[in-house]
Amino acid sequence: MSDERVAELSDVTRTYGGVAVLEDVSVDVRPGVTAVIGPNGSGKSTLLGVLSGAVEPTDGQSRYVGPDTSRPIGYLPQRVPFREEFTARETLAFYVRLVAADAADPEDVADPEEALDRVGLADAADRRVGALSGGMRRLLGIAQATVGEPPLVVLDEPASGLDPGTRERAFRTATDASGSGTAVVVSSHDLELVDEHADRVVVLDRGRVVAAGPLERLCSEHGVDDVSGLYRAVVAGDATGEDDGNGGDGGDGEEPTAVHVTGVSER
Repeated sequence: MSDERVAELSDVTRTYGGVAVLEDVSVDVRPGVTAVIGPNGSGKSTLLGVLSGAVEPTDGQSRYVGPDTSRPIGYLPQRVPFREEFTARETLAFYVRLVAADAADPEDVADPEEALDRVGLADAADRRVGALSGGMRRLLGIAQATVGEPPLVVLDEPASGLDPGTRERAFRTATDASGSGTAVVVSSHDLELVDEHADRVVVLDRGRVVAAGPLERLCSEHGVDDVSGLYRAVVAGDATGEDDGNGGDGGDGEEPTAVHVTGVSER
């Protein structure tokens, strides 16, 4: 797997109403799975929004530096407003058409059936979005974010609010996208899943990066055995980082709510 950068944040600050949610954040994103962790309100959703292009930084720069492609970045926000009257197949067909319209060879873009099968929703293709469970909606969102095989996939809490079995399935499906050299950046409060799937970790606390790098190296540097130990070692106040019960980041600011298809939505 190549270790060349796919994207980078350089001295990024983002404020809402004069309050800094991110301060002087610099992060390199490389192929593999990068997990962004931190307490509620630490800036995780805002960082992912800036990285995806859905949120403009107040200062600093976010740059995609990966391969030239029609859809460089796929993005799954925390709340995805899919049309509830559409079926899962119709929903994916819409995004496939958007991406294929800009592709050099539209036939290279996976059809809706392939995209649904990849996330395990083939049997639910004809079910309306409004009738899907929360876990199925998250899987549909992951399928949307990976249409066109973007080199960078940004997923904000793909396993949030799900039961343990579905949470594992959603996280595994999300991280499987990194198998072909894709960079997957995922935020999560589930440190056990991060421990199992992540290659690199970015730890945020109060809008600042307090640790970042390969997971094994960080654990070695801090003398800990796993992500939970790393979290306790570097986060001020030994915060628990537990979900606040509403699937959100507990005060990151104005999180994006629309599905942003980078390279397409700007048209």
